[in-house]
Amino acid sequence: MRHPHGIRWILALVLVLPSYPALAATSHSDAANEVAAAGKTLDDFVSDPDMTWFREHAKEAKGMMICSQVVKAGFIFGGSGGRCVLVVKGEKGWNGPAFYTTGTASAGFQAGVQESQIIGLLMTQKVIDSLMSSEFKLGGDASVAAGPVGAGAAATPNASIIYYSRSKGLYGGVDITGAVLKPSEDYNTAYYGKPVTPIDIIAKGTAHTKEAWTPLLAKVTKLYGK
Repeated sequence: MRHPHGIRWILALVLVLPSYPALAATSHSDAANEVAAAGKTLDDFVSDPDMTWFREHAKEAKGMMICSQVVKAGFIFGGSGGRCVLVVKGEKGWNGPAFYTTGTASAGFQAGVQESQIIGLLMTQKVIDSLMSSEFKLGGDASVAAGPVGAGAAATPNASIIYYSRSKGLYGGVDITGAVLKPSEDYNTAYYGKPVTPIDIIAKGTAHTKEAWTPLLAKVTKLYGK
C-alpha cells in the first residue's frame, strides 16, 4: 500500500469533511499515477489468498470502483477520504477510467489512522447510472454489502455494490455505508486534456487517452474479458 500521500489526506480531513480542497493544480501525471495505483490495487486483490470469492465472481460485475488509498483518521471526531477510479463494461469493451473523490464524516471515540484499498463491484446497471450524477451516497442511493472472504466463502450477497477492502492501521474492519462519491472534475480534465464528465467517459465512451488503455483497461480486460 502507498503511504506518501497519507498525511495530505489527514490534513484535508481535519479541515473539511467530506469535501476535499485541492492542495495544488492537478497535472496529467497526478491523474496517471492514480490510474497506475488502481492497477496495482487490482493486482493486490487478485493475489490475496483471502480473496477467493472476489477472483471467482468479479467477472459478474458490470463495473468496478477502485480506491487505491482511502485514509481514515480521527480523534473523537473523524472521517475518511480518498480518490477512486471507475471502469465499466461497455458494448465494445471496458470504458474509463473516470475519477471520483470519496469521503465520510463520523463522530465517536476513535483515535489513530487506517489506510485501506477498496474495490467496489458494481452489480447492476442502475447503480452505474446513478454514478453519472453529481453526488452518490453508498447505502442511500444503492445497497451495499461486504463481500465474502476466505475459503468456502458464502453465496453472492444481495446488493447493488459488493465491496472488498484490504486495510492497515488501528481500526477493525471497513464500512463504506454512508460514503459519498463525487466526480473529480480536476482529475478528469487533467487526464483527458479537456473538460469531460463521467457520462462522456463511461456512458458514451467518447473520452480516450493512451494511458487509459495501457495500465488499467488492458488489465481488467485480460482478467475479466470484454
